[in-house]
Amino acid sequence: MAGEAKISVEELAKHNSESNLWAAINGDIWDLTAFAPTHPGGLEIILEYAGQDASRAYNEVHGPSLAAKSLSSEALKGKLDESTVTEEWKSKQVSNQEHTSHPDEKPDLGSILNTHDFEAAAQKALSAKTWAFQSGAANDNLTHYANLSFYQRIFFRPRVMVGVANPSTSTKIFGREFSVPFFSSPAALAKLAHPDGELAMYRACHDRGTTIIGCNNASFSFSEMRSAVEDQDYPLFYQLYVNKDRQASEKLIKEVSNLRPVAIIVTADLPVVGKREADERVQLDSGYKAAKHMAVQTVSGDKKGSGLARSTGSFIDPALNWDDVAWLKSLTDAPIFIKGIQSAADARKALEHGCSGIYISNHGGRAADTAQPSILTLLEIQANCPEVLEQLEVFIDGGVRRGSDILKAICLGASAVCLGRPFLYAVGYGEDGVGHLIDILKDELETAMQQVGIKSLSEAHPGLLNTTELDKYVYRGDSHPYARKIVRRQSKL
Repeated sequence: MAGEAKISVEELAKHNSESNLWAAINGDIWDLTAFAPTHPGGLEIILEYAGQDASRAYNEVHGPSLAAKSLSSEALKGKLDESTVTEEWKSKQVSNQEHTSHPDEKPDLGSILNTHDFEAAAQKALSAKTWAFQSGAANDNLTHYANLSFYQRIFFRPRVMVGVANPSTSTKIFGREFSVPFFSSPAALAKLAHPDGELAMYRACHDRGTTIIGCNNASFSFSEMRSAVEDQDYPLFYQLYVNKDRQASEKLIKEVSNLRPVAIIVTADLPVVGKREADERVQLDSGYKAAKHMAVQTVSGDKKGSGLARSTGSFIDPALNWDDVAWLKSLTDAPIFIKGIQSAADARKALEHGCSGIYISNHGGRAADTAQPSILTLLEIQANCPEVLEQLEVFIDGGVRRGSDILKAICLGASAVCLGRPFLYAVGYGEDGVGHLIDILKDELETAMQQVGIKSLSEAHPGLLNTTELDKYVYRGDSHPYARKIVRRQSKL
C-alpha cells in the first residue's frame, strides 16, 4: 500500500512546488497539492515547507490527528525513511526559531492569586508571537479596555443580616448542572501556550464541574476534546465560524452534532477580522516569520500586515445573515446560539429567529474597536427587551477578571459568564494552571455572594447593584435622543 511505502528525504525534496507539494508531518509523508489552496491557515505556510519536514510548525498549533482527519487516505504517500535522515538534512529544514517561550520565567503557581497574576506570568513566559496574538485587540484597544473598566463602574448594594452560610455557586444550562456559572470562552490555538492546549483546559474544567466552549480554530479537534475525559457525555459546547465553503460547514456541523454538544455557538461579530496591530507588528519589530507560518498570499501581499489573527480567519464567510439561522437549525438538533450580540435589536432578532440562546460579545475588543462594552449591551437588553433574558440562555464575555464581575453579570440577567484571555494565560501552566484559575474565581464568587447577602445564584437580581454610572450610556430605543436626531435628519432628505 502507498501509505506504507518508505520515502527518502531525497525523494521528498523533489516535491517542492505548488503543483507538486509533499511534506513530512510526524513521520508521515503527505501529498498536500490539492489541500494547500484550501488550508484555513493559508497556502503560503504549506509552500514554505514543501519538500521538507513540517512537523515543528504543525505541532506548534495542531493536535496529532488533524492531518488524518483533514486529508484523504490517498494523500498519504508513505513514511519518512529514517535511514536517509542526516544531520545536514535536519539543519536545512525550515526552523521555528521565532516560537521561543520561556517557561522557566513563570512564577510558582502557588504564588498566583488572581487573573492579573496569570496575565503577568504569561507575558514573561510566552513567545512574542503568542503574547501578541493572545493579548492583543483591535486598533487602539478602546473596546478592550472599556470591557474591563465598565465592570469597575458598577457598585454592589449589599444586604446584611440575611444568613449566608454555605453558599452554592451551581447553575443549570439546558438542564445540565455546572458547579460554577462560568466557562472558558472559545479561544484559538491554545497549544501555543502549552502542548496540551484545549485538552488541559477541558480536563481541568471537567474535574471542577464546569466546561469549555470548543473553538472552531482550536489546536485540537472537537472529537479530541471530547475524548480528553472518560465521561463521553460530559457537557461540552462548540463554537462555529461559518465557512465561505458552506458544504465544509455542513460537514463540520454534522460531525460535531454526532458528539452531542450542549449547544452550537455561531460567531457573528467577525465577518472580517479586525486590525490587530500588536499581532501584525511582531514580524516587523522582531524579524519573526511568525505570520508567514499561517498567512495566505492575499494577506501577506495586501500591505496590511499578516498576523496570525487575519490569516487564520481568512475562511470566514462575511455573507452570514439572519436567514441562515434556519439553515443552521436544519443541520443539527443542538440548540443554536448567536455569538457576538452587541445590541438589544439583535438580541430580539435572535429570539424571533428561534435561537435558543445569545452570547453577548465584542470578541474581547478584537472586532470593531469602539464597539460598546459587553456589560453595557447586557444593560441595554434589560432596558429594551427583557423578554430575551427570560426566554433565552444568555452568555456574556469581555472584561471579566474577578468573581465579583461574574456576580454582577448574573445579577443583570446573564445565565453564564465566559472568560477568554485568563484561561489562555492559565493554560501555560497546563491542567494545574487552569484548575487553579477556576478555584480562584469560584472562591472570589462565593465571597462576593456572601458579602452582598445571597446564598445561591437564583437570588441574584439587579437590585443588588448600583449601575448609575452606566445608566446614562444605555441606549433606550426610540426614546434615545440620538434616535430622534436621526429621524429628523432623515425627514429632511
